[in-house]
Amino acid sequence: MLYYFFKYLHESIDFPGAGMFHYISFRASMAAITSLAIALLFGKRIILFLQRKQIGEVIRDLGLEGQMQKKGTPTMGGIIIIAGIVIPTLLFADILNVYVILMLVTTLWLAIIGGLDDYIKVYKKDKKGLEGKFKIVGQIGLGIIVGLTLWLSNDVVIRQKTVSTTPVSQNTIGSDELNVTQKKIVEYHDVKSTKTTIPFLKNHEFNYSRLVWFLGDAATKWKWLMFIIVIILIITAVSNGANITDGLDGLATGTSAIIGTTLGILAYLSGNMIYADYLNIMYIPHIGELVIFASAFLGATVGFLWYNSYPAQVFMGDTGSLALGGIIAVFAIILRKELLIPILCGIFLVENVSVMMQVSYFKYTRKKFGEGRRIFKMAPLHHHYQMKGYPEAKIVTRFWIVGILLAIITIVTLKIR
Repeated sequence: MLYYFFKYLHESIDFPGAGMFHYISFRASMAAITSLAIALLFGKRIILFLQRKQIGEVIRDLGLEGQMQKKGTPTMGGIIIIAGIVIPTLLFADILNVYVILMLVTTLWLAIIGGLDDYIKVYKKDKKGLEGKFKIVGQIGLGIIVGLTLWLSNDVVIRQKTVSTTPVSQNTIGSDELNVTQKKIVEYHDVKSTKTTIPFLKNHEFNYSRLVWFLGDAATKWKWLMFIIVIILIITAVSNGANITDGLDGLATGTSAIIGTTLGILAYLSGNMIYADYLNIMYIPHIGELVIFASAFLGATVGFLWYNSYPAQVFMGDTGSLALGGIIAVFAIILRKELLIPILCGIFLVENVSVMMQVSYFKYTRKKFGEGRRIFKMAPLHHHYQMKGYPEAKIVTRFWIVGILLAIITIVTLKIR
């Protein structure tokens, strides 16, 4: 909103300093500062409010050290993160930008689903919370909205470069003969596309139409359907991965902050024609506005970490964890970097896979040997290390270090191919 206000001041009366709002770097900085301030200044008040309303975490006794001490810690603290993301984005971003709209819809959509889950757990005293099928339906609904918007909106394009040559004739001084040379002509075209980025390959673009190659000439017509299916799978996997990772103080928050920072860097590079051309990556017009969103995301998660770090004064609950995972998934999809998610979101992936392996192996061995056996002492993986006697703070810190390493590898993939 402030973006349009200062744009008006700059264009109408040339108000001194109003032109600063034209720069993404300035607005991103302001968004980060504002979101951090919201989380720090209002976070304590929200925590006290949650305490007064007795909105405390329901703890199952799993025999983990220090676990029962967390009983009654306020949950639904994801409200702090959501406020820290949404308010600065509305203030400093171009809210008519289709990508910004998609990110705001994603944030609020999954926050509501997560909030319903927390509400049922806290007020209805149902430890299972919202039934899994309803969560899945919500995630599928969001995937359809995101997929159709990216496919149908005229504002969602990529800029492709084409290089052609044309013969040029010229006279040589002192000669009647014509010399014919080839002149390079570089042209840029904004096109609708379902192309995305594949890491480590020289020609690192992949078109979803290849997934329906068996349809022959009809592949181009039906590629949007495969595009939407992939989006649904990614949103579901990453949001659930973040939800599972949220089991130790500061683990999901810090990991998300690292991932969000990386996505912000990628958005800046993809939205800058000079950098995109230099790195030979896809240039996406108007994607630079997402740098403001990413900055607000970073400020909100770091600000929440002030209260969520060990020992946590508040938990984000599903209100925050589902939203964080969904934001990361949709952000990567919009950037056409969703195939980098297994690297960038490696922590979420490993946590997810550890649960799947544990459950599958337990069922298999129970059927074969009459009793279930386990691969890990406890799943997800962070609890396995707790059972091995590692202090909670050390586990979280080491997971953050791995997350930083994965973030660096993700950025390096832009040049390794």
